[in-house]
Amino acid sequence: MRILFMGTPDIAAQSLAALLAAGHEVCGVFTRADKPVGRKQVMTAPPVKTLALAHGIPVFQPATLRGGEAEAAIRALAPQLIVVVAYGRILPPELLHIAPLGCINLHVSLLPRYRGAAPIQWAVLNGDEMTGVTVMQLDEGLDTGPILLVEPVPIGAETTAGELFAEAASVGAKTLVTAVEKLARGELAPTPQDDAKATLAPPLTKEMAAFDFTWPAARIHDWVRGMDPWPMAYFTHGGKKIKVKGARTAQNPQSAPPGTVLALDPLTIACGEGAIALLTLTPEGGRPMPGTAWAAGRRLKAGDAL
Repeated sequence: MRILFMGTPDIAAQSLAALLAAGHEVCGVFTRADKPVGRKQVMTAPPVKTLALAHGIPVFQPATLRGGEAEAAIRALAPQLIVVVAYGRILPPELLHIAPLGCINLHVSLLPRYRGAAPIQWAVLNGDEMTGVTVMQLDEGLDTGPILLVEPVPIGAETTAGELFAEAASVGAKTLVTAVEKLARGELAPTPQDDAKATLAPPLTKEMAAFDFTWPAARIHDWVRGMDPWPMAYFTHGGKKIKVKGARTAQNPQSAPPGTVLALDPLTIACGEGAIALLTLTPEGGRPMPGTAWAAGRRLKAGDAL
């Protein structure tokens, strides 16, 4: 099939690679602009652009999809189908019906649950045991289009958002290829979403990563997993942020008040319900270290309060 692909980050590049491997003709790629990366702010191409250029595919990086130029370019490419994966922009209405088979989108949640920018992270933050990927038809809303194909993805009890994202990207790429092939054969029937069941997954912020020990241990555990690899969950001690990489729930047999140090190896802190073992910590301005080493550096002992 002749496809126009629109996407930007790694998950989109993985889907593009799957479409190419399946033998589809990708006539063009739309992606976001190159961005400065790292401390030296080196201008870096999006992963989708790098892959497209390696395959000799024309790349377009318009500053906007409005104004007529993007529409003219897409019409000149004459795709049968437009595929969108994490492009980073909402398509204006005039672009949705250029291709005979329309526009389809890969979203990494079980829609209508978790519409928005951070569905993987919120599934982990909320302690869900299951998520998935959804291929849908694009409409003018935010992840509101009719559903074409769904594939579930289980969430392990210790799985981080980063690990789940990698798994969903792999499953999503395979599911997208299947959806394109079924669509070409007329085997997919669009199913409207139930808007009454919709939930939102807004972008994460650094401020949202904060937690305190009055929370239940299970919630802190999910927060640590869901904020990994960015922005990393943290608590404050002595006016400084202490980021947490790795934690597990524990018991609080004496019902000590939240914030009480229960043990040092591993560093275990009483919570609003239960307790949390802090396995790896990164002090503000410092390097990652075992929670036990951090506690020793501050001469903490059992019974102390954080």
